[in-house]
Amino acid sequence: MLEEAERQTNEGLRALYTATYTELRAAGYTAVGEFHYLGLDTALAASDAAEEAGIAFVCVYAAYGRGGLPRMRQESVAAYLAELEGLRERGIAVAVAPHSVRACPREWLEELGRYAEAERLPLHVHADEQPREVEECLAEHGLRPIELLADCGCLGERTTVVHATHATGAELDLLRDSESVICACPTTEADLGDGFLPALRVRHRGIPLCVGSDSNVRIDPFEELRQLEGIARRQDGRRNVFSTDELWAIGGANGAASLGLDAWADLEVDLDHPSLAGVAEEHVPAALVAGCGADVVVDTT
Repeated sequence: MLEEAERQTNEGLRALYTATYTELRAAGYTAVGEFHYLGLDTALAASDAAEEAGIAFVCVYAAYGRGGLPRMRQESVAAYLAELEGLRERGIAVAVAPHSVRACPREWLEELGRYAEAERLPLHVHADEQPREVEECLAEHGLRPIELLADCGCLGERTTVVHATHATGAELDLLRDSESVICACPTTEADLGDGFLPALRVRHRGIPLCVGSDSNVRIDPFEELRQLEGIARRQDGRRNVFSTDELWAIGGANGAASLGLDAWADLEVDLDHPSLAGVAEEHVPAALVAGCGADVVVDTT
């Protein structure tokens, strides 16, 4: 992945972003939070590509104090914030994004948490994605990732923790009590073999969920929601753990709120699609998340 990222140019990335955002829009995604790793110029290219594809765009601009590639890293928190402000000055919606507890030292997390709170901006961060990450965080800080985020002031109603796959009950309590959100990426977590979101414990605590396409192994919002429900069913041993309304909120309003969006476009579906044959109109929302793929969406791009 890093070798592929190193090869990218602004021109090539603009073309890739346009193709990906067009595919996202055609699949039913009407807004995207781009967790962007590759610097200011390419973030501008991503914004232009989103406009061309007709998809709402928030640049979730990654802060890297260590690790990754040189082109991903900033020299200091001040340098990162200067780049973020540069995006804001161009009218681009942004989210503060300390990449992870691996990529950002404690002092970065503390400063970025303060900035996001002062500016009332969304904050997105990867945490509890993999066991090794948890072990390294414990070794360095004596705290698990979400515990460290809480200690650094990074949790709150505008915070989205991406993955939270290996979060403990105590960490989930921290998310609940801070009114933070979890962004699950089921197809990616399956592809990487990272594990299962503790979906039942998340739901029992009332922690808001949204979904991300993440690695784009599969671009299909219905599949993300269906896998999330499938995880919950296997954990609980029964059907219909998340209601249809809950799944639609996870795929819509919760995701928009995590990006700080007040509104987003609707999607249009083909009611004559074979996957919806014989489905009564009032059951279409349930049928979409239970058994349809992205090909049921009418491409309005």
